[in-house]
Amino acid sequence: MPDGTLVGRLRPHPHQDKALQTKLALWNRARLSPQTPSSDWQNELEREHKMLSLERTFIEHTRREQSERAQAAPRDANGFVNWFESLKDAGPGQGDPLFPWLAERASQDEMRWFVEQEAAGEAGFDDLVALAQVKMPTQAKLELARNYWDEMGRGNAKGMHGPMLETLVHALGLKPRIETTIAPSLALGNTMAALATNRAYAYHALGALGVIELTAPARAVQVSLALRRLRVSAKARHYFDLHAVLDIKHSEAWNREVFGSIVAETPEAAPYIAEGALMRLQCGADCFEAYRSHLWGGDGGALPHL
Repeated sequence: MPDGTLVGRLRPHPHQDKALQTKLALWNRARLSPQTPSSDWQNELEREHKMLSLERTFIEHTRREQSERAQAAPRDANGFVNWFESLKDAGPGQGDPLFPWLAERASQDEMRWFVEQEAAGEAGFDDLVALAQVKMPTQAKLELARNYWDEMGRGNAKGMHGPMLETLVHALGLKPRIETTIAPSLALGNTMAALATNRAYAYHALGALGVIELTAPARAVQVSLALRRLRVSAKARHYFDLHAVLDIKHSEAWNREVFGSIVAETPEAAPYIAEGALMRLQCGADCFEAYRSHLWGGDGGALPHL
């Protein structure tokens, strides 16, 4: 057997590759931050090219895994929206037993670990929406603008969603770090960043963002119940309380104003939107499995004994 084939078979799946995901996460943190011009711009361009190639290889790998299912998505607006909404029940990672367990049985330390992992993998929904809406059709663009405005607290700093999560992180005394975050959680954030920053994946980005709005409320309810049971303050858990309700309205609007309108006008976009949604759900499913493995002592497939 050629060495290259052997190495290829022995390499971990990209979502489980800690070295790869750490490298991409550190790069994303740097490149998405405000910067100033550098005199070393030629070397920086060379490094950027290498990282973009690494990112593209990673994303194309995860695309291939979802392509066949995505191709089954209808190309008409009503059919596509119905298919998309079915992901709430039939998509990867839905109904995962982790979340009822968190709500009912997780300890303070276990919840702290879970929230720390989630916070470290958070890519910033508001920024992702802002990137994804560039040059989108008017009807979709307007809904994305409304969603962004909600994420930004409708102009009130206290209502911004990102700082709400930071409030919970501080209340629990957490210090999320890329270096201490498991690979699947980093892969989730890296996937979202890749889709939003690369216009070749513009429709994928919409699918990935929209499926968060579709599926997050049920999980947010369970996380909120866990935090309430552990007597975390209402202010600290407000991020999850809010998303348990608000995302339901957001999802209805996304499905109608974004996906329905785009597929009606550009039917060939349907499988790409579908791929993005499935890629995001698979990232989540990989996280949930890894979380269970960690929290349940390596037995991620069954509930731990009482």
